Amino acid sequence: MSRILLAPMEGLADPLMRDVLTAFGGYDWGICEFVRVTASVLPNRTFLRTCPELLQHSRTAAGTPMRVQLLGSDPHFMAANARRLVKHRPAGIDINFGCPAPSVFRHRGGSALLGEPELLNEIVGAVRREIPADIPFTAKMRLGIADDSLAVDCAQAIEAGGVDELIVHGRTKVDGYRPPARWGQIDRVRAAVGIPIVANGEVWTVDDYHRCRAESGCADVMLGRGALADPLLPRKIRGEPTGGWAEVAPAVATYWRGVRERVLPEHAGGRVKQWLMLLRRHYPEAEALYLRLRPVKAAEDIDRLLVAEGILESLPLAA
Repeated sequence: MSRILLAPMEGLADPLMRDVLTAFGGYDWGICEFVRVTASVLPNRTFLRTCPELLQHSRTAAGTPMRVQLLGSDPHFMAANARRLVKHRPAGIDINFGCPAPSVFRHRGGSALLGEPELLNEIVGAVRREIPADIPFTAKMRLGIADDSLAVDCAQAIEAGGVDELIVHGRTKVDGYRPPARWGQIDRVRAAVGIPIVANGEVWTVDDYHRCRAESGCADVMLGRGALADPLLPRKIRGEPTGGWAEVAPAVATYWRGVRERVLPEHAGGRVKQWLMLLRRHYPEAEALYLRLRPVKAAEDIDRLLVAEGILESLPLAA
């Protein structure tokens, strides 16, 4: 069986969501949201805040290993932060060369570096020198900025820098998250390098997973938004039995309780609505729940509605 991995998703897969998703099972490992590196060595609390799994042997509550992702453009400071991160014994270290967010791109991070293969190589090489051989080292990239003309050059530069594996999202920065993901172009990259390539992008169903593997030539697949849209997808891919909405609904309750504990009441509703917007792609019950919740603003009113809908057994003890 090929490996199924959980993608880093800024603003979507925070530590709470990672705990909820990995509790369903089916993941070999995942990557947390990125740690932004600028012109400083970050304090330990920054790594622990972004990836609290580091306090649990770099694993979620369910035991899924979580790797830490660094994002930045300065080889010296990327290496210096990797040196500090290594002391926490992460399950792995990844470098972000794929984030398409405008705020990241403007500050020469993520996918902005895909026009500079030489710099990619320099960053990866500098970080490689700080990582012991027993800590997996990967990078994640897109096909390019506006086109995929440098995709192979970038992948080869990253490979030469010393990563163990490379994850390739089958879209450019300009593509954003618009379908389709060009899995066939991932195959072109895969054929040009000697390290394992993991395919990523637009895998929402079991059929998508099989087509992605066939078109990309990759054995392993990383799930992104598809993981939130169907938390049971990894187990469906593995041919394991699943319980449908009856299994997902308690996880919505778990997530909401966690949000209520961690998020200011005025922002809490947006978090659960964001997840339901993705869940409704596969679950009609999520669509119905989203429509009922959509006009509700106050967290306390959402509490009561979730109890009335049978999602929560009782009102949260604290708000």
